[in-house]
Amino acid sequence: MLETKVRDFLFQHGFNLENKRIVVGVSGGPDSLALLHYLLCNRDKNNLFIVAAHIDHMFRGQESYEDAMFVSNFCKQHQIPFEMSRVNVPELMQETGNSPETAGREARYEFYAAIMAKHNASYVALAHHGDDQIETILMRLTRGSTGMARAGIRFLRPFQSGMIFRPFLCVTKADINQYCQRHQLDPRMDPSNQEGVYSRNRYRLQVLPFLKQENPQVHEQFQRFSEDLLTDESYLQELTVHEMNRVMRNKVSSEITIDITRFSQMPLPLQRRGIQLILNYLYKEKPTALSALHIDQVFHLINHGKPSGKLDFPEGLKVYRSYGDLTFSFHGSKQDAKPFYVVMDEPGDVQLPNGARIQITCTNQEISQPRSKVALFAADRIKWPIIIRTRKTGDRMTVKGMQGTKKLKDIFINQKVPLQERNTWPVVTDGEDCIIWLPEIKKSALEGIQPTAKYYIQLTYDK
Repeated sequence: MLETKVRDFLFQHGFNLENKRIVVGVSGGPDSLALLHYLLCNRDKNNLFIVAAHIDHMFRGQESYEDAMFVSNFCKQHQIPFEMSRVNVPELMQETGNSPETAGREARYEFYAAIMAKHNASYVALAHHGDDQIETILMRLTRGSTGMARAGIRFLRPFQSGMIFRPFLCVTKADINQYCQRHQLDPRMDPSNQEGVYSRNRYRLQVLPFLKQENPQVHEQFQRFSEDLLTDESYLQELTVHEMNRVMRNKVSSEITIDITRFSQMPLPLQRRGIQLILNYLYKEKPTALSALHIDQVFHLINHGKPSGKLDFPEGLKVYRSYGDLTFSFHGSKQDAKPFYVVMDEPGDVQLPNGARIQITCTNQEISQPRSKVALFAADRIKWPIIIRTRKTGDRMTVKGMQGTKKLKDIFINQKVPLQERNTWPVVTDGEDCIIWLPEIKKSALEGIQPTAKYYIQLTYDK
């Protein structure tokens, strides 16, 4: 019987009903009415406080309102506190673009949270059952879900300041119908549950009967699969977090950069979960368009792509590869940054759009050998004004110690400057547009100490 199966299921999960304050989601259908009745039967024995929460989604007009009145009357008859809300879900669908299932679910959970707070309850009980579990797992596997999402519906999960629990995951729809008959419950029936327009109904009406023919207890196998997967996944995610902390170069709320070499040394199962962790962190609410295919694209970019490349993910997330770095970012790409052009007619300093600062001074004192962030030019060899700009197509420069000129593009490639930084890297020229310095990268043949020079122009780069 249902009561025995649920009791054993709760015991197996170490869940005790005693002294709980519970909000019960009740639509008036067989599943939720049976759950409310089951908890009612255990109310006195376990010192339970239960409140029924019903939300009218306003899909079926007068019929759905009558569902609400049915639940209200049932609660009055059995002295159960009743809370109700009417939410125009069809309007929400138009405003948000969400599906009926998503819009309705969001409205319900917002309502449950409010009722929990009002009644100081720590638990929400929902009537998802074993057949729902089968449908959910199959739908998610078909859609391409990854990680814990493949495990389907959890028996227990955090919600607001409390928990959601589902005691009926161990029983089937048939068990629930039999329970309603034995206790002379007369639940409301929602005709939309038979409509093939909803994807879940197609699994329910077409796939589930076949599986039950193969194994009448198939729901138990899916529940075991769900719980095993959750346990294994929890352990693997702990390992993944530990490893990812070693490979991340940068982590902020909207951007993460990882070291590709170190990442590639991780075991492959942890690599996949590492990418998933990054996506979970950056997406506050994961878009439905995101799937395992996007993770496959990341691996192709790492293992088979060019040294530099880019992926476009849903809702504006960009994935950049630049040599040994892989960056996930919601920030605008530096490749798309606006060019700058700063003219300096005299000594001074300038703050550049990329956050760097260049200072120009004149000096006649003895100077030590310049470093990579300092360039020194004999004053009589430089034509004013000094110009600080971004690169242009066809830019070339004479490189100190080399014959002839070299393309800036080749210099950036040889120095492995990240692709997303090349369009913001400062290029310093004299008044004749002769490139005299790429800060921290290359100096021109004009740079350096000259025995006959009396004055020098010193450029200092600070970033």
